[in-house]
Amino acid sequence: MTRFDRYYVYQLMVLFGFFSLVLVSVYWVNRAVILFDQILSDGQSAGAFFTLTLFTLPNVVRMVLPISAFVAAVYVTNRLTTESELVIPQAVGMSPWRMARPVAVFGLIASLLMGLLVHVLVPVSRTELAERAAEMESDIAARMLTEGRFLHPASGITFYIRSIDRDGEMHDVYLSDARTDKSRTDYLAARAYLVSDAAGPKLVMVEGSAQTYEAETSRLAVTTFDTFTYDIGALMASNGRGRRDVREYSTYTLFFPDEAAMEATRADVAEFRYEGHLRIAQPFNPLVISLMGVAALMLGGFSRFGIWPQIALAVALIIVLQAIENGVADISRRDDSLWPLIYLPSVLGILVTGALLWISSRPSFFKRVKRPEVVA
Repeated sequence: MTRFDRYYVYQLMVLFGFFSLVLVSVYWVNRAVILFDQILSDGQSAGAFFTLTLFTLPNVVRMVLPISAFVAAVYVTNRLTTESELVIPQAVGMSPWRMARPVAVFGLIASLLMGLLVHVLVPVSRTELAERAAEMESDIAARMLTEGRFLHPASGITFYIRSIDRDGEMHDVYLSDARTDKSRTDYLAARAYLVSDAAGPKLVMVEGSAQTYEAETSRLAVTTFDTFTYDIGALMASNGRGRRDVREYSTYTLFFPDEAAMEATRADVAEFRYEGHLRIAQPFNPLVISLMGVAALMLGGFSRFGIWPQIALAVALIIVLQAIENGVADISRRDDSLWPLIYLPSVLGILVTGALLWISSRPSFFKRVKRPEVVA
């Protein structure tokens, strides 16, 4: 690359890293606040919170990377234009096609990063995140050892502990089992312990009573006990991971799904193929939208008021392109034979970029037509 290309690419990469860091931080903080509240309500530790948030980062970076590439390309080009740094290459006869070459190099670098994310890091992180979340949901002991709150570790189960000692002894325990419509049993105990054996965790309640209400007969039976053991291992069996997400599988599996993958996800072949073609098309988004933004900024000549109309045009083109992408997504997801529509936004973006560069290379389009002189 020439010195101009290296300088342009360097400016783009610096701003690209800055905007990516800012956008990832903003999105990650919003997501982390929601996740933090969910994890603490389930009785998990801070280490579990940082583990889950770490696995969400690849997907967050995947979502903000095309936006960062577009903002960096538009911001750098606008700054070089307002500071008259692009006047010299234009004065020596450098065409808009030639001036867009460093942007294309920058877009290819961003596309390589995007390809690494969508093909490797994001599927692995989604799988790990789903497995860790399933493990935490099945950890009944951690979810139940929370004092002063009414917890619902499983459907139909309500659990409350007034206080917990340092040795693990629970005081003033309330457990309601309403998993069936025919009866409901409420357990009250002065003390309780959580123990484990080969069959699973058990809740041992001391000095309490069990109140069973029969819905059919409208009778209430009260039984007092010195010690009572409640099996909470059955609650762990009812939880766990359900259907898998199609986006967790590798790209090869998406194009050639087997029976095990289709049964685990309960999805059809069209959905698998859609995700596979989407992974092929997504890495081109940073390249296409960064080139489109720069090509839109090259329209027109220099103005002391800036190039805000061109920036507004670039933003409008990106919005239209995103709307087209959302529209073809629903169509191609339902019909496997319409998979070429997935690549339609990228093709349209390349065509629009070429048209903008072709127009900007012909200054005669922007010259005002002289009015004919009026003969007296």
